[in-house]
Amino acid sequence: MSSRATGPLADSRLPLRGNPLRLLLSASPWRAAAYLVSYLLVSGVLFTIVVAASVTTAALAATMALAPLLIASAAVIRGCSAVERTRLRQVLRHPVRSSYPPSAGPGLWRRARGAWSNAIWRDVGYLVGLWVPLYVLDTVVFAVWLFLLAGITLPLWYRHVVNVCFGNCGAAHVPGVQFGSFPAGPHGPGATGLWIYPSVGPALLIAAGCLVAFLLFNYVLVLVARLHGTIASAALRGPSDPLGPARHVLAEPGPLGSLRPSGG
Repeated sequence: MSSRATGPLADSRLPLRGNPLRLLLSASPWRAAAYLVSYLLVSGVLFTIVVAASVTTAALAATMALAPLLIASAAVIRGCSAVERTRLRQVLRHPVRSSYPPSAGPGLWRRARGAWSNAIWRDVGYLVGLWVPLYVLDTVVFAVWLFLLAGITLPLWYRHVVNVCFGNCGAAHVPGVQFGSFPAGPHGPGATGLWIYPSVGPALLIAAGCLVAFLLFNYVLVLVARLHGTIASAALRGPSDPLGPARHVLAEPGPLGSLRPSGG
C-alpha cells in the first residue's frame, strides 16, 4: 500500500504504510483511534442537541416566536457543526471552512430564511441523518481494535481477573479468562472452549494471534477513520465554488502590473 493519495485523501493526516510494523509505529492508527473514540463520546450529545432544537422549533411553529426560534436553532446547529469541524483537524491537514451565506438583510423573517440555507441542512444531514450508521460503524471497528489490543496484553493480567468471559459462562468466581461455553464452569458438564488459567501457554498463544490480527486490523481502523473524515468534510464544508480559482486569478495583480500611468 502506498502512503501517497490523490483527490480528497491528499489532505489526510492518516497515511497508510505498506509494512504493518511501520504503520503501527506511525501516528496514523493512534490518530484514527482518537478520532473514532472522540466521535463516540461527543456525537450523541450533538445529535441530542440538534434534535431538541429542531423539535422545539417545529412544536412552536404556529406561534409568533417562530422566526427567533429559527434563528436560534440555526445558531445551535452551526455551533454543533463547529465542534465536528474542530475534530476533523485530527485527520485532515487543513481546516474545514463553513459556507454559510451572509445575512439576508434586516428583519427577523429575512434573517430566519437566510439562516436556514442549504449549508444548515447539510449540517443536519450529517449530525442527525448519518449519526446512526457512522456511530455503529465506529463502535464496531473501535471495539474490535480495542479487543485485539487487550488480547496482546493478556499474559500480563489474566491471573488477576475473575469471571471474565467471552461466550456463555454460568459459574461464578472463576479466575482467569474463559472463551467459549462453560454453563457449569470450566470443569463442569458441557464445557466447550478455552480457559486461560493457570498456565501461561494458552495466554501467550492468544496474545500472538491477537498481535498478528492487530497489525492487520490497523489498516481497517485507519481506512474507516479516513472514510468518516471524508464524509464529514464533504457534508460540513459545503458546496465548492466552481468559479473559485477564476475569482482568485482575477483578484491577483497581473504579471504586467497596473496599466494606469503612474504620473498625472
